[in-house]
Amino acid sequence: MANTSPLFYSGAMGNNEVVKLCAEGMQAEAQGQLEQARALFEQAWAARNDDFDACVAAHYVARHQTTEALRLAWNQTALDRANAVADDRVTGFFPSLYLNLGHSHEMLGALDLARSCYLQAEARLSDLQGDRYGEMVRDAVARGVERVTTATAGT
Repeated sequence: MANTSPLFYSGAMGNNEVVKLCAEGMQAEAQGQLEQARALFEQAWAARNDDFDACVAAHYVARHQTTEALRLAWNQTALDRANAVADDRVTGFFPSLYLNLGHSHEMLGALDLARSCYLQAEARLSDLQGDRYGEMVRDAVARGVERVTTATAGT
């Protein structure tokens, strides 16, 4: 099965050690080896050289946090580092980054912040390709917007 993460169609692979470690971590996740995946993502964070690397690594480190508060902090770090990248290597990442940040806020009960993040993700959906990954993110954003809209209706 081909991987359709933005890491693999952004031209980011090259010789980037952080991207390679994250790709290995994603493979470990797919095989159910969650501790190995977490270790690989943490190695990627330790190997970061710039904001692009930090964005990528933080995105994956966030997935393996033990609390929602820690997941929120790592998702915010990923977004902050993406915003610091001076070129377009992360353009296709923003919908997912805002989606994950919105979900973190939602899980912590901060529905107004969640809605804001989901709407920012929605505004960036045109940055995604029309592949399976893009459709997955589009669907998740729509469901997030719907959940927080329903949860806050009448408040």
